[in-house]
Amino acid sequence: MVRINWTKLAVSDLLNIYEYISKDSKRYAEMQVVRIKVSTKVLVLFPLSGKVVAEIDQKEIRELIEGKYRIIYKLVSPTQIDILTVHHSARDLSMRKL
Repeated sequence: MVRINWTKLAVSDLLNIYEYISKDSKRYAEMQVVRIKVSTKVLVLFPLSGKVVAEIDQKEIRELIEGKYRIIYKLVSPTQIDILTVHHSARDLSMRKL
């Protein structure tokens, strides 16, 4: 079984997502953050379920899509996955340091 580790950047991304959406609706902001977190649970049993991130093109850097967000993660070892960032799909990923 795989352990999922949320990096500081990914946690910060979730907080920023919440703060931005909560300007219009705190309820919807909370629902979006929960959906993102829940979608990563599949990685515990199926760590290769995400596709390789095209911009990075490394087999250990993969992504899941949840709505408008790209959940980018790294296969660190057979027992650990690091969630690197949660990135809005409309933004340029090449500007992020992962």
